[in-house]
Amino acid sequence: MKAEDMQHLFSMTRLIRTEISTLIGLLLKNDINYCVPAADVMEQYLEKTEALLEEIHQSMLGPWRAALDPKKVTDKGSKPFTNGAALREPIFYGGESAYSFQYRDLSPRKYGKDDEWLKTNKGFSIQTARDIVYSVGKLQEAKSIATLKALRKNPPEQWTVLPGFEFTVQEIAEQTNIDSAVVKKVLEAFSVPAGEKNIQFSVLHDFNIANAFPLICIREDAYILFQIYSLVESLYESPFYWVGDDKAYVSTAMRHRGLFTEEFAAERLALVFGRGNVYSNIDIFKSKSTRVGEIDVLVLFGDRAIVLQAKSKRLTLEARKGNDGQIRDDFKKSIQDSCDQGYACAKLLGDANYTLKDAHSREIAIPMALKQVYVLCAISDHYPALSFQARQFLKFDATDTTPPPVRLGLVYARRDDGDAGFTTQDA
Repeated sequence: MKAEDMQHLFSMTRLIRTEISTLIGLLLKNDINYCVPAADVMEQYLEKTEALLEEIHQSMLGPWRAALDPKKVTDKGSKPFTNGAALREPIFYGGESAYSFQYRDLSPRKYGKDDEWLKTNKGFSIQTARDIVYSVGKLQEAKSIATLKALRKNPPEQWTVLPGFEFTVQEIAEQTNIDSAVVKKVLEAFSVPAGEKNIQFSVLHDFNIANAFPLICIREDAYILFQIYSLVESLYESPFYWVGDDKAYVSTAMRHRGLFTEEFAAERLALVFGRGNVYSNIDIFKSKSTRVGEIDVLVLFGDRAIVLQAKSKRLTLEARKGNDGQIRDDFKKSIQDSCDQGYACAKLLGDANYTLKDAHSREIAIPMALKQVYVLCAISDHYPALSFQARQFLKFDATDTTPPPVRLGLVYARRDDGDAGFTTQDA
């Protein structure tokens, strides 16, 4: 297979998830009419929508055109893509950080330690929520095919694929063998609240309720979902905000969040290098009472080592709007600080003046001189345009022993059929 064999599948006009979410968010600002428009009206809607989306894209490309002014880019020290206005475009149009099955199947791991809170306050466990979300996806796959086939029986003026996006509580309950009352609680947790008009969504990167609550209730116990990806991402992201709103529990929730990233990273590395070569929560001491460094996950393999530092920080809404200071502050807290910590610890490995100890105060010996130490910065949340921002902002003190960081934002999961899948954002 060659590139030209696939090229016909690519189109610059293909909508991406963020564009569709924007359209759904605008839809929610008004009462929704579910009647099928006349063909000429539908055509006008489509043409106007495409024109507006193109206008949005062109408006965000403006700073890029200005940045690529030949008179400016030749200036010494010119960095045209580091300002917030230029970063809005890659942040909005950049690729996703994970496949939908990863968000779905990693959610029980991410919130498993918060299950008691979820059961008490939401009425369901995270595994139950995952199973229901999975069922919604499978049901919509079957309904979409059936809906398309059914169009052949109807005249063109009655064609609509909307029924392929609809489902009921009872349908999900029957498919999952989960009590319908529990199914309803899960679906309600991810549904647009009654009367909500998304009024805060006035600028492209404002909070869009369609992302946090992707289900739309159309009648009692019946829902519409336009994007399954939005639902699985909300399953992965929203419970953090639920538990975070409980002031008495938020500190516990934050600790669980950090543990998820560290434990999952250690587990993945152990599958590659062997459990006996992977160590978690390593402290570096200069003396018995003086701790000078901390490594979240350390791999010792022959004359090589990996120093992994995990962070739980995401790109804020203010940064997505193009706020220069906020973009840099978010990057520093989520990536740069992690990288700096990794390189500082990497330089101490193998130095006889320092001692490594695990969480149980057991000393970790380095069996041989290290030829290279690789720094890996891991985050567990979607960070738009991370690779692009890393090229613009990331600073590191690379040497022959500690080369540049090779991966940022690693997410790895296993499919239901046992095949491994992963996505990375390269630094």
